[in-house]
Amino acid sequence: MSIVQGKESPFVGGAPDQFYTPALPAKRASQDYAKATFTGWRRENGRIGVRNHVVILPLDDLSNAASEAVAAQVKGTLALPHAYGRLQFGEDLELFFRTLIGTGSNPNVAAVVVIGIEDQWTNRVVEGIAKTGKPVVGFGIEGHGDIATVAKASYAAKKFVQWATELPREEAPISELWVSTKCGESDTTTGLSSCPAVGNMYDKLIPLGIYGVFGETTEITGAEHLARERAATPEIAEKWYAMWKAYQEDVIEAHKTNDLSDSQPTKGNIAGGLTTIEEKALGNLEKIGHNSKFLDALEPAEAPAKGPGLYFMDSSSAAAECVTLMAAAGYVVHTFPTGQGNVIGNPILPVVKISGNPRTIRTMGEHIDVDVSGVLRREITISQAGDSLIDMIVRTANGRLTAAEALGHREFVITKLYRSA
Repeated sequence: MSIVQGKESPFVGGAPDQFYTPALPAKRASQDYAKATFTGWRRENGRIGVRNHVVILPLDDLSNAASEAVAAQVKGTLALPHAYGRLQFGEDLELFFRTLIGTGSNPNVAAVVVIGIEDQWTNRVVEGIAKTGKPVVGFGIEGHGDIATVAKASYAAKKFVQWATELPREEAPISELWVSTKCGESDTTTGLSSCPAVGNMYDKLIPLGIYGVFGETTEITGAEHLARERAATPEIAEKWYAMWKAYQEDVIEAHKTNDLSDSQPTKGNIAGGLTTIEEKALGNLEKIGHNSKFLDALEPAEAPAKGPGLYFMDSSSAAAECVTLMAAAGYVVHTFPTGQGNVIGNPILPVVKISGNPRTIRTMGEHIDVDVSGVLRREITISQAGDSLIDMIVRTANGRLTAAEALGHREFVITKLYRSA
């Protein structure tokens, strides 16, 4: 069964600045979610996606124009321009390939056209994506030029789109969802309402078999002892702590300008009442709930490999970078608590925004999918807020566009470790 049914009116009382908020669902026992289903596209490797994109993927910055030209020519395709891909080396290069290959491999992607300036690296991305079994083809610009490459790639993209648009949806249990989380523009309301709503969702769905992930390595500073205790084993705890400590020593301590590193908390966090990184970290960790232990500490864009459950990813706290990395790891729905209001989206990963800040609901309501401000007014419980979020996740999986999708937010930002050669 699907949890949420019914229609909604866009406005209350005909006032265009007062956005309708869906009613919260009745409180239910968490075991009822075991019967919940959604519909999606079963991919060749068995994973199920909730979107059906045909992606035009540039290998490097030089290939952005050709990729965008193909997307303009062939309706129903999506180009993902980015700034990197030239003269990278070592671990930075490996992360770059992991991100591109993971993006194309995501279950929300039906087929991929890769365009690069050089054949060798283009083929590496094609071969990586092809391991999933999905249709993928690559084109090199050198020796052909943009016009010929765009023409050939457009023919391939057209065939992919026509093929993808006939793919049927199928019903799947909620346990097959991979749900990531990262918060942004946090304030005093996030740690009290929207982040705990995500944690409650994980407490209810992870026991059913979903995959979850959290990250934002620097934003755990001040609560690292609590995060360390949430590791599944002592070995994973030490692996996680090594990741956190390395960033502290190699980046923050080496380059900080004051005790807040001139970045954490952000200016928006401080305006929202968070005066220290410790306060921010305690609210941040509410996103992982109270019951689950994380099974592994993943490298950026690394896919989880230890079965269903909660994972940590060593990732930037910058919204677009973090969500891009989690999409590259294979997650198909993202939950994003926000206090002051954040507009982030992603090209292939639907981003569900949750807020408990009444002012943000009033002034930026078009960006919010789930209103949990009732928690602060003591009108609803954290458990009911979690139920509301689960309902929205299912609705999103079934095809409802998130606010970020409807407003055209497609931020795709690759994480870079160090300067290119």
